[in-house]
Amino acid sequence: MAIRVLIVDDSATARAVLSEILESDSSIEVVGTASDAYIARDKIVELKPDVVCLDVEMPRMDGITFLKKLMHYMPVPVIMVSSLTQSGAKTTLEALEAGAVDFVPKPHSYIYDGKDEMKDELLSKIKTAAKVKVLKKELINPRQANTTSLAETTNKILAIGASTGGTEALKEVLMGLPRNAPGTIIVQHMPANFTAPFAQRLNSLCAMEVREAKNGDSITPGVVLVAPGDYHMVVRRSGARYYVEIGSGEKVSGHRPSVDVLFNSVAKIAGSNAIGVILTGMGADGAKGLLAMKNAGAKTIGQDESSCVVYGMPKIAHDMGAVDKQVPLGKIANAILSLI
Repeated sequence: MAIRVLIVDDSATARAVLSEILESDSSIEVVGTASDAYIARDKIVELKPDVVCLDVEMPRMDGITFLKKLMHYMPVPVIMVSSLTQSGAKTTLEALEAGAVDFVPKPHSYIYDGKDEMKDELLSKIKTAAKVKVLKKELINPRQANTTSLAETTNKILAIGASTGGTEALKEVLMGLPRNAPGTIIVQHMPANFTAPFAQRLNSLCAMEVREAKNGDSITPGVVLVAPGDYHMVVRRSGARYYVEIGSGEKVSGHRPSVDVLFNSVAKIAGSNAIGVILTGMGADGAKGLLAMKNAGAKTIGQDESSCVVYGMPKIAHDMGAVDKQVPLGKIANAILSLI
């Protein structure tokens, strides 16, 4: 049975291009389009789409406000379509926090120019979103970050990898860690303009300091380094000092940054002095790297199926024996602390 999609965008050109892309796949049916949130609301009630493709900027009611109301009153999987600008990145992160499953960046101001560039990603993410069970989101403020501290600081390294659904999963984990938690390095699949705003958003919520990684940054307790979009991040060591190296290169496991690249470097450089965590995400990136970490003596944790937006990366890692323990998202922070 075809996946039923509603396209919501104030641009007639964008609606036409998105419809053309989706209708090129026989497993997807565009059941309707809407130019603003009020028309979209009525069509969602009438057509009951499996997935909504939603623009961020719209007249009368912006996409974020509409999304929050939608996820509270009538939850449905939503894929956001956003520009690659800095402001677009911040808005998209708000959308993911509000309950969107994922996003597809508009590569050009004139969307028709980037049609072929976004086609494969859009089709893939629509198909993934259709399988996601979306839960009602309460209209409340997020809980405060953990402000307690460990009895002692630690020189262990915490390496985390995530993809689809990972922005909120990472927030949940990091908000559960104290200000002197182990030096933490993260790969979240995300475009270049998105990682700095993402790190800034986490920094405003968490007890630890969170920032986008720069070449040569030390891995120290209380600091979280997020791999910059479109660059790989690896761990290096000089004496007792661990630090990160940022570089380009070919995509690995289909991604740059790649979780496998990070985890393999952690396995080689830190060995048993590390903890590896693999969170929600589509595909297999990170599974082999986590197994390398485990074989090198590191402790490993995988997010369990019930709490994943997409049980892909953690499932493959678990199935190949890379995961010591599967844990629900809400208990991963405590599981990490128990290993220190």
